Amino acid sequence: MRWLAACLALALAAPAAAWGPTGHRITGMLADQYLSPRARAAVLEMLGTESLAQASTWADFMRSDPSPFWQKTASPWHYVTVPDGKTYADVGAPPQGDALTALARFEKTLRDPKAPLAERQQALRFAIHIIADLAQPFHVGNGTDRGGNDVKVTFFGQPTNLHAVWDSDIVDQDRWSATEWADNLHRQLTPGQLRAWSSPDPLQWVADSAAIRPRLYPASPDLSWAYVYAHRQTLDEQLAKGGLRIAAWLNRTFDTP
Repeated sequence: MRWLAACLALALAAPAAAWGPTGHRITGMLADQYLSPRARAAVLEMLGTESLAQASTWADFMRSDPSPFWQKTASPWHYVTVPDGKTYADVGAPPQGDALTALARFEKTLRDPKAPLAERQQALRFAIHIIADLAQPFHVGNGTDRGGNDVKVTFFGQPTNLHAVWDSDIVDQDRWSATEWADNLHRQLTPGQLRAWSSPDPLQWVADSAAIRPRLYPASPDLSWAYVYAHRQTLDEQLAKGGLRIAAWLNRTFDTP
C-alpha cells in the first residue's frame, strides 16, 4: 500500500509530456544540422537509419509502457523544479531524481565503451528528448502548479491548460510540418544566436527557462491571437535552443576524450 501511495503521489506531481511530437521532431531535425563528425558517427553506430527526429519522441511513447521502470523510475526525468527566485543549485534534485540527474546518468552510459548497445540506445534517445524538454519553459516548473498543468485556460475557445498550450497547441496552431518549422528556424538563426544558444551546460538551460517562465502566465485565461502574437518569438527561440542544445550536448559527449 505504501508503494502504491507513493506512485500515486508521484503521478499527481509530475507534469504532462513536454513538446508534442511536432515540437520534438523540430528540435531533432535542427540538431541534425549541427552535429560534429564524431557525434554523427556515434549516433549512426547506435541508431542506424533512425534519425534524431524519430528518436526524439521515443521517451514519451514509452510512457505508455506499464512496467515500473517507465511508470515510476523514469517518470521524473522529463522535468526539473526551480521555485521563483531560486536556482537549481539552491534546491537540487529530489530523491527520485529529475531531468538533470538523468542526463548525467545517460552521459556516463554513452561515454562507456563497455555499455551494452541497448543501454546506449536508451540513453541516447532519452537524452535527445530531455534536452528538448528543458527548453519548454514549463518543464522547469515552479513547484506550485505542476508545470502549468493546473493553470486552466481556453485556447481559441477550447478548454486546456497552460502546459498543454506550450507543449503543442501553439506549435500546431500554424499547421506547419516539423520539416517546415525546422527549415524556417535554421534559416533565421544568426551567428550570435548560434553562439549564445549552443551551450552544452544543462544548468544554463534550466536557468534560462526559469527566467522566461514567469512572463508566460497570462493575465486572462482566454487565450487566442493576442497570446500567440505576444509569445511567438519566444516559442521560436525555445525550439531553436532545444535543437542547438541537443547538438551541443552530443558533440561534447562524443568529442571529449
